[in-house]
Amino acid sequence: MTPSITAIRGAFLDCLDDPFLVSIDQSIRYIPDGLLVLRAGKILDFGPYEPMFDRYSDVPITTYPGRLITPGLVDTHTHFPQTEMIASYGSQLLEWLERYTFPTEQKFQDVDYAAAVADVFLDEMVRNGTTTAMVLATVFPVSVSALFEAARSRNLRLITGKVMMDRHAPSGLLDTAKTSYEESLALIEAWHGCDRLSYAVTPRFAPTSTPEQLRLAGQLLHEFPDLYLQTHLSENLQEVAWVRALFPDCLDYLDVYEKADLVGDRSIFAHSIHLSDSEFQRLSHSGSSIAFCPTSNLFLGSGLFNIAQAKLPEFPISVGLATDVGAGTSFSLLRTASEAYKVAQLQGQSLSAFQLFFLMTLGGARSLHLENHIGNFTPGNEADLVVWNSRSTPLMAFRNPEAMPLTLEDLHDRLFSLILMGDDRSVEAVYVMGDRRD
Repeated sequence: MTPSITAIRGAFLDCLDDPFLVSIDQSIRYIPDGLLVLRAGKILDFGPYEPMFDRYSDVPITTYPGRLITPGLVDTHTHFPQTEMIASYGSQLLEWLERYTFPTEQKFQDVDYAAAVADVFLDEMVRNGTTTAMVLATVFPVSVSALFEAARSRNLRLITGKVMMDRHAPSGLLDTAKTSYEESLALIEAWHGCDRLSYAVTPRFAPTSTPEQLRLAGQLLHEFPDLYLQTHLSENLQEVAWVRALFPDCLDYLDVYEKADLVGDRSIFAHSIHLSDSEFQRLSHSGSSIAFCPTSNLFLGSGLFNIAQAKLPEFPISVGLATDVGAGTSFSLLRTASEAYKVAQLQGQSLSAFQLFFLMTLGGARSLHLENHIGNFTPGNEADLVVWNSRSTPLMAFRNPEAMPLTLEDLHDRLFSLILMGDDRSVEAVYVMGDRRD
């Protein structure tokens, strides 16, 4: 049977390039009255409504008047086992891990418990407009499989992996260099490339892995070149000092990962707050990406990520936005983008609404090497999208007129207000591979 064709009409916004590096006219596409044509979960055609209508006059069209339609959002770093401990009071990174994170993660050796939390995590993610995510599980392989299974049942794009951790954690959470390799290998063979799922080699961070475990993590990347690498880098000054003491033969924190062959163009490093100029430049040369986690960085008092330096034209780095739940304080990438704006302001930098939007969509897709699948409305891409109501609260309705903007200048104002004032209440509909999720 020939797959049926459907279409969506409304005001569409997406990115064609990086507005940090090229002009708005080159990077931002806005069609106030557009038509998105879908077939078999992918985008068949896209453009202004009037010239397309005759070609698709017999196609069922769903119309969203007064709404803004964007690609599904991309979260480049978060922790599904930390869902239940979001907004846990007090302490900075290392103490917070000991007090909250490690005790919570020990529960995930129970597959039923892991599956129940995976359902809550993914439902909350989608409810906030996120349709693709890179996620840390726990050291227990059953937690990885539970999350993969839950994502597969929802047809989501999801990247995750077993945490590798063979020291400096409670004994019940420790693996060994050998078992972490073997268990990761089994998960790769079971899940990597299955439907919309991908595997990420996942050493938690340098202090909780021995050099041998890091070496074997690098061996997995060598054996399977299309895997991802996800870990943490330079989040907290106390952590950076600890790494220096644990790895005295390394030049700096990034060098720990470089020596283990973990730094490459499919590596995503969360935080990256306290980097030297050399580390920024080496990340750029390697093609690695940074996950910008503003709500968790503020919540734990870790510091302010310097996005202006990460986007220097001579040494640009791919950057995606990340909720980092549960040190991150919201599943909403709108709220996360709002805090990103403030982090930049505190450093004398101003991020435009279009730059923030890029970080949530095409920027995240590029960070994950998925720009040929998601991130904008290019025909052939997967049909993940969000319908936004920028008048979803009484104050937002007072702030924003009913009519959709016609110019980029007016659109910028509307988008900025949505980012600063919006949350899950602003999500009117989410489509995953062309199917509306209610």
